[in-house]
This record gives sequence, C-alpha cells and structure tokens, in this order.
Amino acid sequence: MTSPRPVPIPAASPQLPFALGIDSLLDTHRAWLAGRRVGLVSHSAAVDGHGHTTAERLKECPDTSLVALFGPEHGYAGLAGAGEATTDARHAAWDLPIYSLYGETRRPTPAMLAGVDVLVVDFQDLGARPYTYVSTLRLVLEAAAAEGKRVVVADRPVPLAAGFDGPLLDPAHASFVGLVGTSMQYGMTPGEAARWIVGWLGLGLDLRVAPVRGYDRDACPGPDWPTWVPPSPRIRSWECGALFTCTVAGEALPAVDYGSGTNRSFQLIGAPWLPADDLIAALTADGLPGVSFLPCSYEARSGLYAGQRLAGLQIVVTDAARFQPVTVGVSILASLQALGGKARLWETPGTRPEFFDKLFGTSAVRTALQDGLAGAAVAALWKADRAAFAATRERCLLY
Repeated sequence: MTSPRPVPIPAASPQLPFALGIDSLLDTHRAWLAGRRVGLVSHSAAVDGHGHTTAERLKECPDTSLVALFGPEHGYAGLAGAGEATTDARHAAWDLPIYSLYGETRRPTPAMLAGVDVLVVDFQDLGARPYTYVSTLRLVLEAAAAEGKRVVVADRPVPLAAGFDGPLLDPAHASFVGLVGTSMQYGMTPGEAARWIVGWLGLGLDLRVAPVRGYDRDACPGPDWPTWVPPSPRIRSWECGALFTCTVAGEALPAVDYGSGTNRSFQLIGAPWLPADDLIAALTADGLPGVSFLPCSYEARSGLYAGQRLAGLQIVVTDAARFQPVTVGVSILASLQALGGKARLWETPGTRPEFFDKLFGTSAVRTALQDGLAGAAVAALWKADRAAFAATRERCLLY
C-alpha cells in the first residue's frame, strides 16, 4: 500500500501578499501535529492560497492522521441556511465522521473527542459576535480544555480587522448569536479571538495559533488576495461580511429589507414605504466616517416584500479603517424610525424584539431607539465600555 502523495506546501503563493494560517501551519509548525490524530473544525470556505481546502491539506499530510471533521452553523459544506440545523454524516470519499456542531449539540462531546489528540480550527470568520462561528470557537475551546486536547487555530484575515464597534455583551442577553463578551464587531482574526476567549474564561488549554505570515490588519482586499469563498450562503463577498453587523438587525425587523438572498446581502436597505432620497440625505448629514450611501433599485428575494421591486440605498465602505459598522447601523435604524414611524419599524407582524436584543447583546440599543434617540446618542451608550475591551483586545493581537 503506497503512502498518499503530499499536497505541495508553499511558503506563500507568488500571487498572494501573505501566507494563510494553514500554509504556515504545515510549512513551519507541522511538529504541532506530527504523529497526532487530528479533528478538524472547519468548512468548505477554508482554503489555502492555491484553492485546496484545509481538510484536503491535512488528509494528504504524511505524518498526520485526519480522523474526524466538525461543521459549524451552515454545515461542513457551508450550504445550510441561517438557523438551519444540520446532522452528523460521513465523508463519502474518506469514510470519516462529520460531526454537526449545529444540531443536537453545539459543543463537541467527550465521545466525539475520544479518538482525537489535536483539534485544528480553520474557518472564514467575520470578527463579528452575532456571526456564530465565534460561539462555536468558544465551545470548542471549552470542550478541548475539559478533555485535555490541544487546539491549533490556522488563522486567516477577517473583514474590518483594524478596529471594533458596538456594545459589549450583556450576560442577560447571551445566546448562540452572542456568546462571547466582546463588542458586537470585535475585529479580531480567529486566532486572536481564540487567545482572547482563553484569557476571558481562564481556560487551562494548550492553544497554538499558526499565523498569517506577511498580513497587515489594516490592508483591504485587492486583486492579489485569495478569491473569496462564501463562508455561508448570504456572505457572498468581503463587502457582505464587512457590512454584516451594520444591517444584521434586519433579521429581526421585517419592515425593512436588507438585500437577503441577493448578491448584496447586508449591503442594501429597501422597503416600499421608504423615501430613499430622504434616508440618504439624513445619513449623509450625520457625517459618518468611512462610508457612503448610493440610491439603488433591486428586487427583494425573501421576507415581507419578496418579489417586489424596491427603491432604497446601497451602503458602500469607502475607508475600512474608519468605518464603524454598528454605529452606522443604529444611525440607519434611527433615521428609518424617524421617516417611517415607530409603529412601522417595531410593530410590523413578525417583528422579533427579543432576537433584536440578542443580536446586539443588550436591550439598551432597542430601548434607546424606541425612545427616539438619534444614532449618535445611541452609539454613545457603548463608548464608555471601549477602553476596557480595547485593553484586553490589544493584548491578543498578532498583527
């Protein structure tokens, strides 16, 4: 029986300005996995600089045994919808178990980890608390600490890594869309977030991070960056990911469409009742940095207005280093309420105020908006928390 042929291990693709974490792991830190049985927490969006998935790279690594796969929300294949439960399966070609971490359990069980020595974590994240991969990361780290397993994070860039924005999590509103005590947009790579979580929870854990070599956290994607692979059905581009925390509240407010189902999910705002020009004027007058608003027309693909042609606006990030997505989001909500009325925004059938609070990790944002506060006044509510979080975040940054 011949040994599998290793996939070539580049230091960095000639076309890329940096080497992703999986490349640096297998190039520089392969000893972390040598002779170990590896469980991989990942999905199909985790690819190296040449388009090979992390699973393929580990499967072909001659001195490592890949024994199990674990899939977060949206499944290992990344095709399940938001909130759609997934089930355990087996990899058809490799005959390996694929354990769902978004089904009957969201935490790896002792039975799942019994035959695993090292857990490798590699997924394309957004640096955003409501995007549930960071919740999965927390539960994986806790389970690994409880079972005495090493965790290796193969790191990769995230949108808006230069800063952070939004309220800290109020434990009273903790949920799977809010399970870490960071700001709503926390601006850390998965490896940095893992370091932060271990410190926050005081976990006794052998955590190692394979860094992205040559990465500048202030850089924005250019033509020499890897092709974006959607980590979930609605995050079809870097722009969708960068604007996720800006408009994700639309999931709780059916009176407003945010482009769900289009190629510009989270980038659009539209509704039949919306005076788009007035909304653009109001937001422009707010003087929000790093962003502009353009009029647009599009067909709603889901929700209350599915099939209707909507006039609205497109949000465009013009300076990622200065853009504050949650601040812009509450300014949009305050202006929408002023233009459409409180009842329309908060009493349309299907409105979910409790889910709105879970997305923001607090009820303070909702109550402030319902009280009629302007966007800047709502954003001021979390400014006092910035210093404490900034200090803990700074200690965990790698780039």
